[in-house]
Amino acid sequence: MELSDANLQTLTEYLKKTLDPDPAIRRPAEKFLESVEGSQNYPLLLLTLLEKSQENVIKVCASVTFKNYIKRNWRIVEDEPNKICESDRIAIKANIVPLMLSSPEQIQKQLSDAISIIGREDFPQKWPDLLTEMVNRFQSGDFHVINGVLRTAHSLFKRYRHEFKSNELWTEIKLVLDAFALPLTNLFKATIELCSTHANDASALKVLFSSLILIAKLFYSLNFQDLPEFFEDNMETWMTNFHSLLTLDNKLLQTDDEEEAGLLELLKSQICDNAALYAQKYDEEFQPYLPRFVTAIWNLLVTTGQEVKYDLLVSNAIQFLASVCERPHYKHLFEDQNTLTSICEKVIVPNMEFRAADEEAFEDNSEEYIRRDLEGSDIDTRRRAACDLVRGLCKFFEGPVTGIFSGYVNSMLQEYAKNPSVNWKHKDAAIYLVTSLASKAQTQKHGITQANELVNLTEFFVNHIQPDLKSATVNEFPVLKADGIKYIMIFRNQVPKEQLLVSIPLLINHLQAESIVVHTYAAHALERLFTMRGTNNSTLITAAEMAPFVEVLLTNLFKALTLPGSSENEYIMKAIMRSFSLLQESIIPYIPSVITQLTQKLLAVSKNPSKPHFNHYMFESICLSIRITCKANPEAVGSFEEALFLVFTEILQNDVQEFIPYVFQVMSLLLEMHKNEIPSSYMALFPHLLQPVLWERTGNIPPLVRLLQAYLERGASTIASAAADKIPGLLGVFQKLIASKANDHQGFYLLNSIIEHMPPESVDQYRKQIFILLFQRLQNSKTTKFIKSFLVFINLYCIRYGALALQEIFDSIQPKMFGMVLEKIIIPEIQKVSGQVEKKICAVGITKILTECPPMMDTEYTKLWIPLLQALIGLFELPEDDTIPDEEHFIDIEDTPGYQTAFSQLAFAGKKEHDPVGQMVNNPRIHLAQSLHKLSTACPGRVLSMLSTSLNAEALQYLQGYLQAASVSLL
Repeated sequence: MELSDANLQTLTEYLKKTLDPDPAIRRPAEKFLESVEGSQNYPLLLLTLLEKSQENVIKVCASVTFKNYIKRNWRIVEDEPNKICESDRIAIKANIVPLMLSSPEQIQKQLSDAISIIGREDFPQKWPDLLTEMVNRFQSGDFHVINGVLRTAHSLFKRYRHEFKSNELWTEIKLVLDAFALPLTNLFKATIELCSTHANDASALKVLFSSLILIAKLFYSLNFQDLPEFFEDNMETWMTNFHSLLTLDNKLLQTDDEEEAGLLELLKSQICDNAALYAQKYDEEFQPYLPRFVTAIWNLLVTTGQEVKYDLLVSNAIQFLASVCERPHYKHLFEDQNTLTSICEKVIVPNMEFRAADEEAFEDNSEEYIRRDLEGSDIDTRRRAACDLVRGLCKFFEGPVTGIFSGYVNSMLQEYAKNPSVNWKHKDAAIYLVTSLASKAQTQKHGITQANELVNLTEFFVNHIQPDLKSATVNEFPVLKADGIKYIMIFRNQVPKEQLLVSIPLLINHLQAESIVVHTYAAHALERLFTMRGTNNSTLITAAEMAPFVEVLLTNLFKALTLPGSSENEYIMKAIMRSFSLLQESIIPYIPSVITQLTQKLLAVSKNPSKPHFNHYMFESICLSIRITCKANPEAVGSFEEALFLVFTEILQNDVQEFIPYVFQVMSLLLEMHKNEIPSSYMALFPHLLQPVLWERTGNIPPLVRLLQAYLERGASTIASAAADKIPGLLGVFQKLIASKANDHQGFYLLNSIIEHMPPESVDQYRKQIFILLFQRLQNSKTTKFIKSFLVFINLYCIRYGALALQEIFDSIQPKMFGMVLEKIIIPEIQKVSGQVEKKICAVGITKILTECPPMMDTEYTKLWIPLLQALIGLFELPEDDTIPDEEHFIDIEDTPGYQTAFSQLAFAGKKEHDPVGQMVNNPRIHLAQSLHKLSTACPGRVLSMLSTSLNAEALQYLQGYLQAASVSLL
């Protein structure tokens, strides 16, 4: 694409169409942009548009499109074509920083993100002047520009907070510190001075405080991995100013908004975080400053109101106290009983209260409420922080703290009892207090794993939780109902099993509650209970114990999906999946109705898939329905195909990318259920599965390979007779996969199935070419993963076509090639093969080479006979060699960039491990002994003399053991 006005005009029109709400206009425009994004100059056209277009909408749209383009294409993936040409890369890096700094804030943010994506790949090696270019802009004095630089630096450096330690990372951080730490500190001091100069100018203060927030965030990122020398030397400057900012109150920066945190709150929150980082990690160096920070943060907590806008500030401030009180040498600050009482009374109890804002979120924004409350993302909520502080204090003062709170809990419960309908919030706080007191250690998988001995959880459960759940109306006091259900969920390991069994019908009943939070929690609690392990690794709650509730459980779960706000509720769908898995054949009578409801749901969500977890559990539930039913009645597979194929066809025709990998997995499962021929409906689809476009998406590869394997297992003869013209296409797929380091193992899966199942004559003409391709790949890039797969393949080939055929095909490619493969690959590398079936294939294949390949006995290959036998005995007896050469790194499939539907493996569509050798050989060691016996009968004396002169003693001893076990001897 040229940088021409005509192309700019075309691009403008298509970008406009991508904003159209009508999918008939929007989708073709998106497809067009997708089709041209590989062209040279495309990104430069976007940058030109966002700089020069007269329409703001187009500028913003171009900036978002550009950022997403960079996100998808900038990373260069080994074995894959470079998606952005070098001249475009150079031009982008030369222009993007000045362009970002001169753009309005909305566009600046997008470009800043794009710079950080490029920086993640190219900085510092391929973009050495980025930092200098940014630091020089600090001199400009223009805070719009300075904030642009700070924002970019923040998005570039914040990854230091979660990267693993490595020399590479240290080198990069050191480079950044050398260039950035001093200018940042000077900017910090200058900005603080400007704040006092402009103390009465509201608009100037807003800009300056935005800078201070970004500076404080950068301080956190640069100090996270270790305490840099520069910051240690300048701690006085930073900490004194941080402390004075914490105590600052400027009326001009206060906001009327009760919800949205203002700049002052955001800055103080970040400073609390910075102080907590130093208190936790660098406590020795930070000690002189700690007492004044504790005082300042304590005062902050006691004087800050209950409004939502202060939530982040309060929770970070409490988290600071929590991190301090857990350190042994700050223990003395909290020892006094009055201090503890004061913390409990003034900080913890007030911040555990259920506020009007929480109630509003519970009712009107339930998804967010659940995400925060259940999934632990409520790190920035007051309640979670107060809970952490209780846990921190209990580390050294469990007795006194439990004592103080028991008083509070009792008085709150008494208040509730006086007038439940008015005072229900007291009970809510009491339950929360008990939960935070009792839970010492918690995991997502097992709930509470360690509890406070001083709290009687079962008694509290029976007296205060069960009565709420047993009440006749499921819609009364929804918050308390949710609390009660959450209590069961959290303490499921502490409450005795008989109480859990009493709770199950109560939970099933609460699936009907109108409140989204209540029925979601009920579904989640059931799902968690169903995964608890009992003795001997079975589930704690058995299918037999659930028998009386099967119908009402399934009815209520599916009904819950029809309740307002829960049509795509992932917790309900996960509970459906887990119920199927637990109940097994008890669900068969309900399958016709269940599968109808699941396919209707699938059809509805495929129009616009937006909830990845929901979709995943839905496909898992479909797989379970198929598995459980067809295990009892294999004929039922046809009725599932009838129910599902219409929806599947629609998904494939409409190219619903998120669902295609799932559809292939379910189809594999169905096809593997067929015992005889492939039904014609599958054969009609076969040619489409070989289309190159399907194989472009990484997420499609594993399920597509499995589906093709299912075709080959069930219908190789049909393919050979009715679709022989498609065999080159099948091998084309193999060729594409084998060229990629990330997917070569998938290529081998496919090739092994072709060799194992296709009639020999149908692949005769292609065999030599297959080996040539494999040798080319071995020459160009030999990785451990490739060698392991290659070894399994040649041994499988040997089992299928015979050892002589293997020797002949190698030597037809190049004379003496067979000997080279034995000497350079099989003998030295066989120890690397892993996996039961894989080892068995290699053992049987090598045994055939040793005993059924005449050239091994009477040509120059004979010298390799003993080393090969020794290698085979090593495969049987030595530990697996799992070393990987230092210079080798595998690209993980998950690492490929951009928005790709990553492959999501369905657990319940799992494929049984297939053993191509099967019953032919049960014990490879005995098989070796029997085969050697047969060989020695054919040429008496030869085998024994070779063994006695060359095989090492230990191997010989093992071999004698095999011969004894097989009750044979060598002649």
